[in-house]
Amino acid sequence: MPNYFLFLYDDPSGWAKLSPEEMQKALEKYIAWGQKATAAGYLRGSHRLAEDVGKVIRGAKVTDGPYSETKEILGGYYLIAADNYDQAVQRTLDHPHLEYGGTIEIRQVHPMHEQE
Repeated sequence: MPNYFLFLYDDPSGWAKLSPEEMQKALEKYIAWGQKATAAGYLRGSHRLAEDVGKVIRGAKVTDGPYSETKEILGGYYLIAADNYDQAVQRTLDHPHLEYGGTIEIRQVHPMHEQE
């Protein structure tokens, strides 16, 4: 079964507007989605990225984070298993990231790099 990355993008300023209670509720929704995907057997892994701009390397030039031209940043990812893109989309439609205004990019992992 192919694996798909779910790249989670959002504008971090939106999260700053949430109260601590709202932030806790959002976190609980993300955890619940991961638990559901784990119980169903299709979550392969996930990580939230650190809150820094990272580094970009183009040729021999290294610069701080890729975010100068956009408000949306890559905040983390999930790796899921699905039979095809249609199933990957269906498994993602109820992800709370969408509820909070985020964008999810779904990309299939090349089979020669998959590990199960």
